[in-house]
Amino acid sequence: MLVLARKQDESIVIGDNIIVKVVSLENGVVKLGIDAPKNISIIRDELLQEIKEGNIAASSKDVDSSVLGTLSKLLSGK
Repeated sequence: MLVLARKQDESIVIGDNIIVKVVSLENGVVKLGIDAPKNISIIRDELLQEIKEGNIAASSKDVDSSVLGTLSKLLSGK
């Protein structure tokens, strides 16, 4: 893993066409702006983990309907 230090309004470039910029630093929270082509998928890691867990649960014999409901809400953006 590459670790870089950036200040507010500084950026890094990934490949030829992805720019990650530090937009703000507030109360220990870093807000990032990501400029990438529309064909590049950008998703938060914790959301991806929830989707994976929901897929595993859905493929098992005993499916917890609350997990599927949560997954449905996450995927629909509500």
